[in-house]
Amino acid sequence: MTGKPMRLFLVAGEKSGDLLGAKLMQALRRLAPAATIEGVGGEAMIREGLASLFPLEDIAVMGFTSVIAHLPRLLRRIDETARAIVDSKPDALVIIDSPDFTHRVARKVRALAPAIPIVDYVSPSVWAWRPGRAPKMRAYVDRVLALFPFEPAAHERLGGPPCVFVGHPLVEHLDELRPDAEEARKRESDPAVFLLMPGSRRSEIERLMPVFGQVLHRVAQHGRRMEVILPAVSHLEDAIREELRSWPYKPEVVLGDQPKLAAFRRARAALVASGTATLELALAGVPMVVAYKVSRVEELAKHFIDVPSIVLANLVLGENVVPEFIQRDCNEVALANALAPLFTHGAQRDRQVDAFRNIDRLLTPANSETPSMAAARNVLEVAGRERSV
Repeated sequence: MTGKPMRLFLVAGEKSGDLLGAKLMQALRRLAPAATIEGVGGEAMIREGLASLFPLEDIAVMGFTSVIAHLPRLLRRIDETARAIVDSKPDALVIIDSPDFTHRVARKVRALAPAIPIVDYVSPSVWAWRPGRAPKMRAYVDRVLALFPFEPAAHERLGGPPCVFVGHPLVEHLDELRPDAEEARKRESDPAVFLLMPGSRRSEIERLMPVFGQVLHRVAQHGRRMEVILPAVSHLEDAIREELRSWPYKPEVVLGDQPKLAAFRRARAALVASGTATLELALAGVPMVVAYKVSRVEELAKHFIDVPSIVLANLVLGENVVPEFIQRDCNEVALANALAPLFTHGAQRDRQVDAFRNIDRLLTPANSETPSMAAARNVLEVAGRERSV
C-alpha cells in the first residue's frame, strides 16, 4: 500500500456519528495530511471537507415504524454506499456507530471486496443486549474502537473482533462541562439550579414528562429555593412545551449545546433519563437520579439484558453510585425521595461527587492522548496492513 496517497472511506449514520467522524477527520489530517477521505456524513463532517455521497437525513431514521416506512430508500442507500466503497478501493473503511445501517454496509463490502479492512468506531452494546452479535462481527469487522474501558474484555469474552479502547469523545470537552471557580461557588449558593432531562427521543418525553412534572411539584412543595432548567433538543421543543402546560411549576426550557453546557456547570442536582447525558453530568460533577421507562414490549425484551446497571456512569465507575429507578419503581415518591439529599452536603451527595472525580481518567486512553487521536492512530494502523483474504 506504499507509493500512493492513503484513501479512507468513513460512513456515519446519524448526528452522533457525524460529530465523531468530524473529530476523527481532524485527527487523521494531523497524522496523515495527504490522505484522501471520502464517505457519508452530515454537517460536521462536511465542514471538515467531506463531500457526502448523499444527505445524512436520508438514513438517519429512528424507531421501528420509521425504519419500515423508509425501508426501500434505506436498502437503496446501503447498496449505493457499498458499491461506492468497492469502486473507491480505500485502504480502510471506517463505520461509525448506527449499526442498523453501517453494519449492513460493512457486510456487503466484505462480500464484494474482502480485501478492504473494516474498522468499527463505536461498539454496539453487545455486552448488554444481543451478545450473539459479537462473534458474527468477526466476519466483517477487523477492529473495533471502543468508547468504554470495559468493552474490549466483553468482546474477548463473547468471541467478538479485536477491540481497542480509544476513549470517550466527551473527555475532549471537559472545559465546557466543568465549572470555573466562580461557577463552582455559585453552584453551592441558593437558589439551587435543578436540571430536568427527560430524554432526546419522543417516546422518552411521552413516558417521563408526566412523572418529572409530579416530582418537580413535590420537590417545590418543600419550600426549597430553586431555579429549574430543562435542556431540550429543538425537534422536541413543541412536544415538551405542550406537556409543560399542565405543570403548576414550570422550568425554563433552553435549546442548543451552549445553554445546556452552561446549565451543567451551574447545576446542584439533576433528574435525568438514562443515556449519554448521565456521562455528561458525571463529568460536570452533578449528582443525579436516573429514570427509565419503556413500553411493555420493550420491557419484555429488556429481560434479556444482563448488566449491573442501566446507567453508563455506573458502568464506567464499576459501582452503582447513581440511583436508578426503572419502570414501576420510576414514580414520583421514589424519585423525589432520592433527589432530596442531593441538594445538600451529606453522604449520598458526597459519594457521587467523589466518584465523579475519577470518571474522566477512566474515559481517557492509557497514553492520555485525545480519543480522536487514539482512534485515528488505530485507523491508520489497520489501513497500513495488507489484509489476508
